[in-house]
Amino acid sequence: MRFTQFFRITARLPRLHAPFIFTVLPAAFACAAAHPGFAAVHAQDEGLALTPPMGWNDWAHYQCGFTAQTILANAHALVERGLAAAGYKIVTIDDCWMQKDRDAKGNLQADRKRFPQGMKPVAQTIHAMGLKFGIYEDAGYATCGGFAGSGEPKDGGNAHFLQDARLFASWGVDYLKLDGCNVYVPQGGNEDAAYRKAYAAEKAALKAVGRRIVFSESAPAYFQGIPAWYDVLSWVRGYGQLWREGDDIATFDAKDPGHQRFSSVLWNYAYNLPLGRFQKPGNWDDPDFIIGGDGGMSLAETRSQLALWSMMSAPLILSSEIGKLTPQSVAILGNRAVIAIDQDPLGKMATLVQRSPAVDVLLKKMTGGDYAVAVLNRGLAPLEVNLRPMDLGFPHNSGCTLDARDLWDGTPLRSASILQAEVASHDTAIWRFHPLRFCGVPARFGTITMVVAGEHHDIEGYSRCLAAPGLVQDCTGTGAETWTIGAHGALKAGGQCLTAAHGKIAMRDCTAGNAQHWIHTLAGNLVGADGKCFTAGSLDSLPQNLSMQLCGRNLPNQIWSLPN
Repeated sequence: MRFTQFFRITARLPRLHAPFIFTVLPAAFACAAAHPGFAAVHAQDEGLALTPPMGWNDWAHYQCGFTAQTILANAHALVERGLAAAGYKIVTIDDCWMQKDRDAKGNLQADRKRFPQGMKPVAQTIHAMGLKFGIYEDAGYATCGGFAGSGEPKDGGNAHFLQDARLFASWGVDYLKLDGCNVYVPQGGNEDAAYRKAYAAEKAALKAVGRRIVFSESAPAYFQGIPAWYDVLSWVRGYGQLWREGDDIATFDAKDPGHQRFSSVLWNYAYNLPLGRFQKPGNWDDPDFIIGGDGGMSLAETRSQLALWSMMSAPLILSSEIGKLTPQSVAILGNRAVIAIDQDPLGKMATLVQRSPAVDVLLKKMTGGDYAVAVLNRGLAPLEVNLRPMDLGFPHNSGCTLDARDLWDGTPLRSASILQAEVASHDTAIWRFHPLRFCGVPARFGTITMVVAGEHHDIEGYSRCLAAPGLVQDCTGTGAETWTIGAHGALKAGGQCLTAAHGKIAMRDCTAGNAQHWIHTLAGNLVGADGKCFTAGSLDSLPQNLSMQLCGRNLPNQIWSLPN
């Protein structure tokens, strides 16, 4: 069956604020999994952020245009408008809050004009509202805005991580966002190593002060698009609870408040979605702020961002002027049924079941045997959706039906054999469902994608799909791009299995032989029984022929994202 049968169309350089292994890894290929950032991540620092953090941050709406009154007004609005009760409880002050120089004792100083009474009274007021308090700093010698950073001076010397952590703890900080501008790299030194040293020092400092502070890291965002990105994504998991891994989301422009921002939402979704293998409870990929409801975002786009972030189990950090959100926007952002998808304790990233030129279909497994399914309409025309259980990996002809609920309007669907909706342009339909007695367990099922190297800021240019009979192509949404992950990592499509033999790739009858056994590493390599890596050809040509080659270090044509 072709997936296109589901649908009928009816119509800067960034300012960086910033177990999926099928079988036991052979020793020669265990390096990614044995990375110190990969192993036993300390029970996630005694249970911090076991579900994705939720809250508010000033940056995407205000940038540096805020005062203490701005922060407290938004905190009050979170409570008054019911968003805090829905889970948005962390109020974080971003860059520009401090002075450019430290005091005589080396302590950070709050900007006197913005915070005339200092920072601690702000934190106390936020805590008195039943909320948590977050602060921004930088792993470099200066923040992105040029204010005092915690890291080593630009000519070398002593960092201030522990001193600053003690100060933050004394203020009652509950959440620290550590950016990555101006990190000192010694002459001849390695940039990755310098960032790792800085973020490890911050983790040690936070542990030493004895306060439970959630640690948000921006390090990966400074390596996006180069091979070291995957190395950094591997080690940040050992230090913090969430991390920014790519571009900043588009900010609000008061001079052009209607400037369209949805393309930025789609881009951040595009780079985040393939990274599910790095994520688990206490470790969250962070595609940046929720700007839904703010200027430049329609109600449909607001629904899409909340649905997509929730399907990805992403942090939900609002960044808008909360008091000026429309009642319709507040109702969307405070939709507890959708938020519950995000906050599900299993913490899995959704699988990309299907991608066509205008549509993404996502499936997410949750606790208690439930699932969520979302359909994003990226196109300009409305879309009629008809999804059957077999389209989501449940066995064909099993009589499977679903108890489902439309999460936007709450409509229940009892024993449904099909999920139907008309999805407007830039909107996203989302259902939660429980499979009934004849359904069995769905296969591990969906697309296998490859990220294309370079600066691509759209979904079509950023990822490509693996298709039977063994080609990489632009995603078209056909059944040839739908793969089932079987025993021993077998990759099956169109009734045959991907087979590696004598350095070549072919689709063959599924025999359970070694040539059809694949290991997926943390870095994203698909390693065959011969120890070589599944490799695409030239990234500049389509379709791309495939072969088995020696595994390189994070080569773009050897990195694959599989169904979760």
